[in-house]
Amino acid sequence: MKDVRDELPLFEVFIRAKNGLDHRHVGSLHASDAEMALTSARDVYTRRSEGVSIWVVKSTDITASSPDDKGEFFDPNDDKMYRHPTFYNLPDEVGHM
Repeated sequence: MKDVRDELPLFEVFIRAKNGLDHRHVGSLHASDAEMALTSARDVYTRRSEGVSIWVVKSTDITASSPDDKGEFFDPNDDKMYRHPTFYNLPDEVGHM
């Protein structure tokens, strides 16, 4: 017998715990479409008011680097100082950055 999960797309679920924070990957689920994935993610991952925002993304739509790319792909561009904003201080009120 074929498992229904094999026929439904896999979605990755990201939750933002508080406004101003990043979304974090919390798990995966199978759903027929994005709306159903969003509803299921709400039911499964935010039952105790753990979040203020939910993202769902089809797993097939995610493009990621490979651990084998750790060489030149991630080498810093030290010759482009504008990419490293170390020339100013963050205010104390911005503690979560």
